[in-house]
Amino acid sequence: MNTTALARRAAAPASLAILLAALSLGAAPGAAGPASGDTPSIESRVDALFAKWNSLNTPGAAVAVIKDGLVVYRKGFGCAQLEYGIPITPSTVFHVASVSKQFTAMAITMLEAAGKLSADDNIRKYLPEMADFGAPITIRHLLNHTSGLRDQWDLLVLSGWRRDDVITQAQILDRLRRQKELNFPPGSRYLYSNSGFTLLAEIVSRVSGMPFTDWTRENIFEPLGMTSTHFHLDHTEIVRDRAYSYDGDPGSGFRQSVLNYANVGATSLFTTVEDMANWLRNFEDRRVGGAAVWDKMLAKGVLTDGTEIDYARGIMIGSYRGLKTIGHSGGDAGFRSHVVYFPGERFGVAVFSNLGSFDPGAMALRIADIYLAPQLAAAAPAAAAESRTPPAAAGPAPRPIVLSAESLKAYVGTYWLESGLLRKLVIDKDKLIYVRSSDNTSELTPLSPARFKMLGVTGDVFIDFASLSGGLYNAFTFTEANGTKIQAKRIEPFEPNEAQLKEYAGSYYSDELDTRYDLVLRSGSLRLAVGHNEEAQVSPLKKDLFAVESAQIQFVRDGRGRVSGCRLSTDRVLNLKFVRTGR
Repeated sequence: MNTTALARRAAAPASLAILLAALSLGAAPGAAGPASGDTPSIESRVDALFAKWNSLNTPGAAVAVIKDGLVVYRKGFGCAQLEYGIPITPSTVFHVASVSKQFTAMAITMLEAAGKLSADDNIRKYLPEMADFGAPITIRHLLNHTSGLRDQWDLLVLSGWRRDDVITQAQILDRLRRQKELNFPPGSRYLYSNSGFTLLAEIVSRVSGMPFTDWTRENIFEPLGMTSTHFHLDHTEIVRDRAYSYDGDPGSGFRQSVLNYANVGATSLFTTVEDMANWLRNFEDRRVGGAAVWDKMLAKGVLTDGTEIDYARGIMIGSYRGLKTIGHSGGDAGFRSHVVYFPGERFGVAVFSNLGSFDPGAMALRIADIYLAPQLAAAAPAAAAESRTPPAAAGPAPRPIVLSAESLKAYVGTYWLESGLLRKLVIDKDKLIYVRSSDNTSELTPLSPARFKMLGVTGDVFIDFASLSGGLYNAFTFTEANGTKIQAKRIEPFEPNEAQLKEYAGSYYSDELDTRYDLVLRSGSLRLAVGHNEEAQVSPLKKDLFAVESAQIQFVRDGRGRVSGCRLSTDRVLNLKFVRTGR
C-alpha cells in the first residue's frame, strides 16, 4: 500500500489547452462563468434551492453546472468542517463514493483500447486467486454488475466489521478470494455489486504494472486538468480543503459520520465540483479516451437472455422528462454525490454534499428544471407519445388523500414478497409505514384506497393493494421506480415460544466469511453475537425464517428434522452458507 504522504500536491496542467479549459471555470468562487450569458434570475433561483444549507452551522453542498462547454454556475453552501467553521466552496474536496466507478471503468476501457486486455476475458486470467465458479466471470460482467459476485460491503458487515472500521484493499480482496458460490450465474441478471469494481482496479494495476492510483492520475486526471482529484487509498493521508461527513439535523444536532476507507475502484475518489466540471466536459469533447472508448463506455449491458439493462460501464443511462441522461450517484458515510449529463442539451450538473440526509440527485434534477425549462417543455409531448402509458393516465399526477387510522388497519400485517423478502406494514402516528427492518422504514401515502406511493426513496415507487377480504387486504403489487413489479401476499406471523426458539440457538460457521455466529436465547428472545458488534435481535418471520437488522436467515434441517445450518441473505448477498458447529 502506497501511502506515507502527508499532503497531496496538485499536479500541473499538462498543456496550455488544459490550462485554458481550467480557466473556463471562472475567476471567483460563487460567480457564474463570465461567458455564460445566464441572467441573475436563473442564478438566484438555483441559490434558493440551497438556502436552508447556506450557513456555517450546517453541513451543505457544492454545485457546478456546465452548459455548452462552459461552467455557468459554481457555488458552495454550508460548512465543510463544523468543528472549525470552514465554508464549503467549489474547491472543497469531497469523497464521492460510487461516482468513482465511471473512472475505474474508463481506466479498464482505455487499457482495452490499447490492446492490453479484452472485456470478454475471464477475470481469472488476471486474478488467478479467484475461485472457479464453473461458468467464467468476465471483465464485462464486472463492469455491468452482472457477475453474480456478492457485494464486498455486505460481506464485511456480515463478517462482523463495522462500517467505521478501517477497511483496506487487501482485506476486501481476501474476502472475495474466499467466495465459493455466486448470487446467480454470471450474466443472467443485474445486481449492483461493489466487489466487481474493486477487482477492476486490481486488474488495472496488474495489467499496467502501475498502482491504480498512479495510473488514473497520469492517464485521466492530469490530462483533464483535474488537479484536486485522486483515488484515496490511504485513510491517514492529509488532504487540504477536504470536507468531513455528518449525519443528523439542526434540531437533534449533527454528528460525525466516520469514514475510514483505504480501498479504491468501487469508491474513494476525492474530487471537487470544479474538477468534475472538466470530466463532464469530457463527455462531450472526449479528449481523454476518444470516441471509440466512449462508445464502449456508454453501451448498455446485455444479459445472457438478450435483455438490455440501463447500466453501461460505471454509468447509468437514463432519461428525465423525455431527455436522455448519463450519470451516477454515490453515498458513503455522510457523503452524498450525484453527477448527471444531458448529452443532447450539452448540459451537466455535479452536486456533492457532506450530509447523510441530503438528496443530491433530486437537487441536480431541480437545477436541470431551471436551466432546461424550454427543452423539457418541448420534450414532454414527444415523451408522452412514446410512452406505453395509456393517454388517460398521462394527466396530472394523483393527489394524496387522507385515510383514517381506523381504515388503515385493513393494510396492516406481514407480507411475503415473491422475491424472497418479508415486509411488514404498521401504523405509526396515523400513517402507514413500510418496514424493511427496525431502522429502515418508509412512509406510504395514499393516492386512493388501493394505491399508495412510497416516500423518501429515489423515483416513483407504488404499492397497489388487492384481494380485500374480511376487512383486510391480502395482497399487493410492489412497483419499483424502473417499472419492475413484485407480487406480495399476506402471511400469518410466526410467533414461536421459548422451546421452539431453543431449536435455533447455537454456533454457526461460514467458511466464506471465516466467521462464527453465536445465536443465544436471552429472556425469551433470540439474539446474534458476531465480531465486536453489539448483540442484535433476531426476529421470527415464519417457520425457519428469521430477520436480523436488514438481513434474513433461512435455517435448514437435516434428514432427522434437526437444524443443521442456515443460509443468510441481504439485498446484495444471497444464500450465504453457514454450518452449525455447536448447540
